[in-house]
Amino acid sequence: MAAVRGADLLRPPTSSGRATFLELFFDLAFVVALTRVSQRFAGLSDDTGWALVTGFGRTLLLFLALWLIWSHTAWITSRYEPERPIIQAVVVGTMFAGLIMAVTLSRAMEERALAFAAAYLMVMVVRPLVVAAALRGHPRRLVPFRLAVWASTTAPLWLAGALGPDRLRLPLWAAALAIDYLAWALGWPLPWLGASKVGRWRIAGTHLADRYQQVFLIALGESILVIGVVFGGTDYSYGRAAAFTVTFATSALLWRIYFHRAGLLLTDALERADMPGRLGTLLERTHLLIVFSVLVTAVGYELVIDHPFGQPRPGWLLFVVGGPMLFLVARMRLEYEIFGRVSRSRAIGFVALLLFTPALVRWAPMVGLSVVAGVLALVALLDARRSWGQPLEVPAPPVGRESTDVRDSEA
Repeated sequence: MAAVRGADLLRPPTSSGRATFLELFFDLAFVVALTRVSQRFAGLSDDTGWALVTGFGRTLLLFLALWLIWSHTAWITSRYEPERPIIQAVVVGTMFAGLIMAVTLSRAMEERALAFAAAYLMVMVVRPLVVAAALRGHPRRLVPFRLAVWASTTAPLWLAGALGPDRLRLPLWAAALAIDYLAWALGWPLPWLGASKVGRWRIAGTHLADRYQQVFLIALGESILVIGVVFGGTDYSYGRAAAFTVTFATSALLWRIYFHRAGLLLTDALERADMPGRLGTLLERTHLLIVFSVLVTAVGYELVIDHPFGQPRPGWLLFVVGGPMLFLVARMRLEYEIFGRVSRSRAIGFVALLLFTPALVRWAPMVGLSVVAGVLALVALLDARRSWGQPLEVPAPPVGRESTDVRDSEA
């Protein structure tokens, strides 16, 4: 009887699978968090050498912690019915913790470290225990139980990093986060219980596709926010107006390149995959790279609009050119996951940016961003030329084609 009651939390076969308004509400906290991450990155624009490397590493670590919270939440609402009051409470509680992480993020590596770590641990340790308790006697309760056990093992590292000397915070938190990600990849194995590989979970493919597409649009929305705030807060000039126009065009090109074919067919690909859970995990890692690349590119927008033709800042190429290059790499990976191939247009764009980079060091940021926009426009044009008059392709995910006879008993 307990197992039957716990089964009420699972998504029924009749579920539409679409993302809910509750999840869009949850994403508002992530918008704030991405903006804070962007601000931390922008503060590195004057740094050089080791200061730039360590500053970039600190901010990347904070972003990865936030991403883990968001992605775990997406998987929870993909496996459990988000209309159930307990799941809604879990999502709203996660949103509140995520908002705490967001507002403390600007000084999370300094005096607000404890608040950031405590909010993170509330989600990673307490949330799965709540879900496990709500599942009662259902066999799937062992999955969130595994999460809670593994998160508890890294909790001392998070707390030691927050309470200990500042110089130890980065290595302790990096070790803790690495373990959290490794545990996810391994399926949170425990003695006598084994592992619960995410790739064998039963998921709502349509829902997960929605969430990945939405988080990409959230990242793009954050870049548009940066464009509007920075341009609206500076003295108007023809140079800044030109930079404003090019930055907007760049974001529009990122949108076009992402959704051309592969990004548009995530739902179809997950439905056709023999092991949608496994494809979903690969798409999660790919979208981590995509979202991060858009975020880094948005930092470049701020630098260019502020000083379009001024003296280049030391780290500007990392954001203005590095972000779009990472985006093209991630987009090539996405194409392979959906179709089992990589189109030449994105490879051409990546190589072109790589070859232009040494020469751009000597030019103003506006020139660098214009080159980036030109290369992205070339990629979009090549995409359009290749697909002109052709029907929409059928996804052929290369993952999960092996036998799927053996399934996780807790899937």
